[in-house]
Amino acid sequence: MTDARDDAVGGPGPAGAGPGAAGEGGAAPAAGAPAATKEPVQLDEVMLAMDVVDTLRHREHLIARELAAGARDEDMVARLRQVYAAQGIDVPDHILKQGVEALRENRFVYTPKGSPGARRWAMLWAYRGRVAAALLGLVVVVAAALFAYDAAVRAPRRALVSDLAGTRAAIVALSEEPAATAEANELYRQAEIALGRGDQGEAREVLGALRDLRARLEQAYTLRIVTDPVTAVERIPDVNEAARNYYVIVEAIGPNGQRVRVPVRSEETGQVREVTTWGLRVDEETFERVAQDKLDDGIVQDSTFGVKRPGRLEPDYAFPTTGGAITEWD
Repeated sequence: MTDARDDAVGGPGPAGAGPGAAGEGGAAPAAGAPAATKEPVQLDEVMLAMDVVDTLRHREHLIARELAAGARDEDMVARLRQVYAAQGIDVPDHILKQGVEALRENRFVYTPKGSPGARRWAMLWAYRGRVAAALLGLVVVVAAALFAYDAAVRAPRRALVSDLAGTRAAIVALSEEPAATAEANELYRQAEIALGRGDQGEAREVLGALRDLRARLEQAYTLRIVTDPVTAVERIPDVNEAARNYYVIVEAIGPNGQRVRVPVRSEETGQVREVTTWGLRVDEETFERVAQDKLDDGIVQDSTFGVKRPGRLEPDYAFPTTGGAITEWD
């Protein structure tokens, strides 16, 4: 027999069912089912919107033309649809609209924080290793350039100045002749003038002259009259064939008994040659005296013509002579 309550609720139902178990006009939701939520935006849509923005940025002529004309979003969407269609890509209109809106709102654009100066310092700190290496390389290059310049330009000049000063000081200390000291001072002055205008070549030439002067002062030798083969010669000058010039042939002998080379200027040619034997001009009386000395026994007994001492430019002569010389004779 059916219970009256069963008829009131439409008949017997499954166990656990009761009044209100079913909604009006439909089935009741399952127990413990989660409440309905809004569906999240798919990642693919976000990526498509970013691609749309990137496409717009890379087509700057399209953006400039459309924005300058005050184009509506619908026009931009239509042009974008054509661009993607030409590539065979089907992009929904709502994605194209999102891309246009993102472009206008500068979405997907990184805006640096802080002032430009602060960002530059931050970048320097981030790349401090590279910056330090670059600065170190720059320092090395500059140091090498300065060293090369000093070695090629400044060091030779310093050495030249030192040599000039040292040679002049040595001459002044050695010289026993005011003329030699005056010559050294004049040469040094010429070198200073040359260095002042940057002419190191001329200054080196002056240094050579100073060294020659010093060598002359340092020399010591004895002038000895040569016995063999020729002791004296007689010359007829080209400018006056009626005249006669007389010369006694001498040689320079150093303290060690060896011949010494001496710079001698020929009064006939005007040229200076370094020789060990040369002719010194004498008067006729001296010429005959030396010739007679040799004629006695074939040996010149009084053979010392003069002595050159250190500190002097010229020898002290034992025979009268003008100092004129020749370096060649028949």
